[in-house]
Amino acid sequence: MNRLGIRLLDVVVASISLSLLSPFLLAMAVAVRATSHGPALFRSTRIGRNARPFALYKFRSMKDDASKAGPRITAAGDSRVTSVGRFMRSHKLDELPQLLNVLKGDMSLVGPRPEDPKYVASYSRDQLRILDVKPGMTSPASLSYSDEECRLIGEDWEKTYISNFMPAKLAIDAKYLETRTVLADVKVIMATLAVLLLPERRGRSDA
Repeated sequence: MNRLGIRLLDVVVASISLSLLSPFLLAMAVAVRATSHGPALFRSTRIGRNARPFALYKFRSMKDDASKAGPRITAAGDSRVTSVGRFMRSHKLDELPQLLNVLKGDMSLVGPRPEDPKYVASYSRDQLRILDVKPGMTSPASLSYSDEECRLIGEDWEKTYISNFMPAKLAIDAKYLETRTVLADVKVIMATLAVLLLPERRGRSDA
């Protein structure tokens, strides 16, 4: 794996994206503040490379006290999600501030999605190897489970996530990392853009 090439890709793409999207990001921040109480950005602790915690940035898509009133993942129909938040989450717009995490070096554009410490605590020894790399904004597993929130239904949805979804996603990304290249990352990024622009592709992965 060419870490220098991947870091260069991360910095160039994140810098250009933030520059081009800055007016839109400002508009989204204003919309969040204007429609619900609380800050525009939400900082959440996630586990990064070498098991180091870091502050993950997102546009706040839930009520300000949501983290104190329910699970740390979101299922279909979660009442904590605001009206603007529902729109942002349906198009993954709430995750755009993570471009700042990429520039800081906490994350990469492509890599296993950063997980909450609560769920990392249940990783097996083999699954903990996923922490040898930086987490990412997208990954093959993210593409395969891009409709995850809609699939987490029923009373035991959190149990379903821990016992079924999480292990499957870790396995997909672990396999990808075995042969990861800069070109492979570019393909995942392009596939992610296709999913965002063509919602009917959600839940599929051609990367």
